[in-house]
Amino acid sequence: MKLSKRILDMEFSPILKLAPYAADAKKRGIKIYHLNIGQPDIETPAFFFQAVYNFREDVLAYGDSQGMESLQESFIEYYKKWGAEFTKNELFITAGGSEAIQLTFTTLCDAGDEILTPEPFYTNYNAFAESANAKMVPFVTKAEDGFHLPSKEVITNKITDKTRAIIISNPGNPTGVVYTPEELRLLGDIVKEYDLFLIADEVYSDFVYDGLQFTSALSLKDISDRLVFVDSISKRYSCCGARIGCVASKNADFNNNIMKLLQLRFCVSPIEQVGAAALKDTPDSYFEEINAEYQARRDIIMEGLAKIPGVICMKPSGAFYVVAKLPIDDAEEFAKFLLAEFSYEGKTVMVAPAAGFYATPGLGKDEVRMAYCINQASLKDAMKILAIAIELYNRKNK
Repeated sequence: MKLSKRILDMEFSPILKLAPYAADAKKRGIKIYHLNIGQPDIETPAFFFQAVYNFREDVLAYGDSQGMESLQESFIEYYKKWGAEFTKNELFITAGGSEAIQLTFTTLCDAGDEILTPEPFYTNYNAFAESANAKMVPFVTKAEDGFHLPSKEVITNKITDKTRAIIISNPGNPTGVVYTPEELRLLGDIVKEYDLFLIADEVYSDFVYDGLQFTSALSLKDISDRLVFVDSISKRYSCCGARIGCVASKNADFNNNIMKLLQLRFCVSPIEQVGAAALKDTPDSYFEEINAEYQARRDIIMEGLAKIPGVICMKPSGAFYVVAKLPIDDAEEFAKFLLAEFSYEGKTVMVAPAAGFYATPGLGKDEVRMAYCINQASLKDAMKILAIAIELYNRKNK
């Protein structure tokens, strides 16, 4: 029996591929600090659960393929703070930001088409592109530049007759970069000049630190007809398991055709939509508190990394990830070592090897992505354990 070449060529997620090693470590009684995945430990606002608890219907029927009106309205109201005005025919509820991106790629791309993105990038973009028979084409950004965008020429040199879109994560996953208004303007000019779409993945827009001002791609009014906007409640409200996101655009042709895919899967779970719609009542104080908490966690992880000789890492300005170059020969082997061979006082750390966030062969081999989504005391302990592990790993591999 034969499986498709597409699925055989697809890689396992570098975020989760080491899960079997973690499971074995837990069976041995090892406590693992999970820095490999962006799963917030912040409490989900109670509005979500109250709405779900109060939901009563005699029949749990299919919902509208576009999404529940009350949830559409909730998103629409939220984006007004970025100066964006969407109608319910321009914003569609999806099963998380992941489905939004996957359906967008499928709507925009024919087989062999290309999507540009700054590298390193969210690893699942690769899988979403492959499922649409498309290809991710990276242009490199550098740690010493804070992973900000390169010159226009570096980006446009990657454009071919197969290029359909540029996708950015802003604030960035995995780098934590927050793009400036000038960088967004650069991308806006490029997509106009080369007749491309700009896909703006702004799932982490509420997580920006040090008083930095976030600028949304929604501010680029002159490219509204070629902008596809993607969002999710997963990180904003610490609500990853609800699988609620959205895709929005002013391009009528795009909207009309993505509806074919939305109808194909009928609807997003109505119960989760009911809970998500209630999150509009979350007070501003919630965001202020979690923003301060994540900034404190970021500072802890940066202080810990600064104490480890040979680590190269720039302080991220947003999201809750950091990419660090470690003084090791192979990040994947080191990540396996952490789970299979090492523990300190019955504890270890799980990280995501960064090579999976690159498309250029050889890049990221000695880098890891770490998420600072665990509490401050645990992060301090994790940084101490990581330093000990690096020393032992290098001694073992001399």
